[in-house]
Amino acid sequence: MMDNAERDSSPDDDASGFDPHNWPFFWMTQAVGRYLQRLETALKRVELDVSRWRVLMCLQQDRATSVSEIAELAIVKLPTMTKIVQRMQADGLVTCEARASDGRVTEVSLTKRGLEAKQNAWSIANKLYVQAFRDIGGDDKLRLNRLMEQIFGNLSDW
Repeated sequence: MMDNAERDSSPDDDASGFDPHNWPFFWMTQAVGRYLQRLETALKRVELDVSRWRVLMCLQQDRATSVSEIAELAIVKLPTMTKIVQRMQADGLVTCEARASDGRVTEVSLTKRGLEAKQNAWSIANKLYVQAFRDIGGDDKLRLNRLMEQIFGNLSDW
């Protein structure tokens, strides 16, 4: 077992001694991957998928959001997000309208059916959240959020 000094040190300049279990991005990827697998399975019960869930979680009840804003929040390329939103519109979950001040921008809003789907999806995602963080205290969750935000910012500068 490694001591804290070894575990916390920066990686070597070469990959010869690389152990993915000591690499924070390994665990970030593993945690997010498992979360998304479990979420995908659970969302099927309410006829949703992770892509639709991401869009639903980006939308507010009484506020239109542009497709590009949703794509940025969901970390999805704009053409892909456009297709997801079009499918959701065909499913009656959202409406799309050109922005009054700039017709090139498509704004997305929840329909009544979309709001119901969001509530169902949130119920599922929240249960999964509770399970994932069942042994982790509030201060640790706040610290994790701050660290992830800091890492995100650091990577924005690279």
